[in-house]
Amino acid sequence: MIRRSIRLIGIGIILARYRLDDLLHDVPPLRWLRTVRLLPWGRRRVRDLPRGARLRMALEELGPIYVKFGQILSTRRDLLPIDIADELAQLQDAVPPFPGQQARALIESQLGDRIENLFAEFDITPMASASIAQVHAARLKDGREVVIKVVRPGIEKNIQRDLELLTALAKLVRRYHPEGERIRPNEIVGEFERVIAKETDMENEAANASLLRRNFENSEDLYIPLIHWHLTAPKVLVMERVYGVSIKDINQLKQMNVDLERLARRGVRVFYTQVFRDNLFHADMHPGNILVDASDPANPTLIALDFGIVASLTPRDLYYIGENFLAIFNREYRRVAELHVEAGWVPADTRIDELESAARTVCEPSFTRPLEEVSFGELVIKLFAVARQFKLTLQPQLIMLQKTLLNIEGMGRDLYPKLNIWEVAKPELERIFRERYGLQKTAEAVGRELPGWLAKVPDLPDMVYNYLKRANAGQLATRIDSQTLDALLEQTRRRDRRLPATLLASSLIISAVLLAIHEVAPLFMDHSVPAFIALAAAGLALWRGWSG
Repeated sequence: MIRRSIRLIGIGIILARYRLDDLLHDVPPLRWLRTVRLLPWGRRRVRDLPRGARLRMALEELGPIYVKFGQILSTRRDLLPIDIADELAQLQDAVPPFPGQQARALIESQLGDRIENLFAEFDITPMASASIAQVHAARLKDGREVVIKVVRPGIEKNIQRDLELLTALAKLVRRYHPEGERIRPNEIVGEFERVIAKETDMENEAANASLLRRNFENSEDLYIPLIHWHLTAPKVLVMERVYGVSIKDINQLKQMNVDLERLARRGVRVFYTQVFRDNLFHADMHPGNILVDASDPANPTLIALDFGIVASLTPRDLYYIGENFLAIFNREYRRVAELHVEAGWVPADTRIDELESAARTVCEPSFTRPLEEVSFGELVIKLFAVARQFKLTLQPQLIMLQKTLLNIEGMGRDLYPKLNIWEVAKPELERIFRERYGLQKTAEAVGRELPGWLAKVPDLPDMVYNYLKRANAGQLATRIDSQTLDALLEQTRRRDRRLPATLLASSLIISAVLLAIHEVAPLFMDHSVPAFIALAAAGLALWRGWSG
């Protein structure tokens, strides 16, 4: 009990130190936080920092799983306030390394042989360490340099423990909070769970890298390192070691006389090629994951790293997002509205003229500025934000697409501030669409499907006859999907459900969370997600302290 109380006080000190009580205001169980923050050692020069910066710093201090959760949350710009999302995107995923001997033992266990038999050289000191894995340098028997990525021992247990609490918190927020439907905390946690599961699977990352490499084979725009599959296992990945200049080091690139305009244009072209030609895009292309091969300064090539988060769209979403982009490029706002309805992103009864007016209001002011000053990514996000008034629903993959677009545009503008995104992106997208949806591709698709269609033709007359016969006899029945019924039942229960008193008394953390949710409800229009993050962070640490 003493240990639990100490852990609770420790969490409270962190929340108070970074003024996160401002997000929770006067929640009765947490009023003592305001007392703690008045102490001199609790100031830490954060009083005047924005709320997003305070939240980021608190998550970094709480630990690596919290950092990873914050990074995933930063992609949900459809739900987070912009200032919070921008700060969470800056979270640094760097933690102290685990012992090299432990990494060596895990490599040998995964690959079934001693290090000396697998590699000519192995550096026991890690090159880099993050929350999920760390990296060691090595050399193959044939002399080729490689890096070995090793999953952090015991990480799955820690992740599972944290996810259980997050899932419980999300259910409570969704069920009892008046803004639960808008916040969709269960979807946020579900997305975090899917991403974190993929990032801990090195074979999944290797497969992503291999496919991306195949898509850009012999490309001057992007280079993907070679995966050594015979030395890759679920917790170990061996990949070609590549050298280059960090794309963040613009001064060094300038000193090397690198053609920054060409490099920036290539970054934009890579994005549109990955998304619309290949429908497989690196969804974590922040500057830390990109190097530049500047061996030929006049013809620089991008090098991508870290392939744990790779995304694709459904064929339907891919088509409609591309058409939306083209409609925005061409200022065809009615077409934008029609596409939102056709895609099923907004209800079918949405008034086209009202959605068209909203799109025009968002987009048209951008065309009054020089196009090199306009961020297409920000414009798309603003458009989707306005469309939420029309009950817009987007899949997580589309949110990842928005985030990646912002990253690419931001890097391009850092490299070459006068970069005209529209001038590069519009012809590239038009070219890809002509190739992907042109007559030749359509004919090829029909040719592939035709044998299957012909095989079904003999059954059609009987099917039509039986259908008409049953319809004439009044024997047709309407089937309702079970998931639809479950959703309707859940909505009905939600109207009448009241929080049981027994749940309030079940544990200190659950009672605190529920009271917080109840008390801060009027403030959640602007602070709902930040408050939920703060509560989740406190809950996660408490849970780990409690169970540890």
